[in-house]
Amino acid sequence: MKARTRANPRSRVGAASRAKLNRWSGKVTRESNALDLQEGVFTKRSARDIALSLKRSAERSHRRKAAPLRSAMSMLTFYINRAGKDLSASRKRTLEAAKDELRRLFA
Repeated sequence: MKARTRANPRSRVGAASRAKLNRWSGKVTRESNALDLQEGVFTKRSARDIALSLKRSAERSHRRKAAPLRSAMSMLTFYINRAGKDLSASRKRTLEAAKDELRRLFA
């Protein structure tokens, strides 16, 4: 029996490593053209801390196209949607609570 080679670019062996290189969503979170996000903003434990950081970033940015609330909410929603099934239930609750906190901060 012949051993399987990795010469085929579409083989499943290298698919995972290629996918990591081509993930645009991580790059958007790190290098957003709209907001300069604080490092680790989405890993903070408190919903209030996440919301305050996003609010600060949105208000300081001169490159955003929408209102500060909309830009901050958009980035948070983008992160939640992109993280998807990899988020634990408690982490998702914290991020969803950050949305409510963000609305309160801008009200």
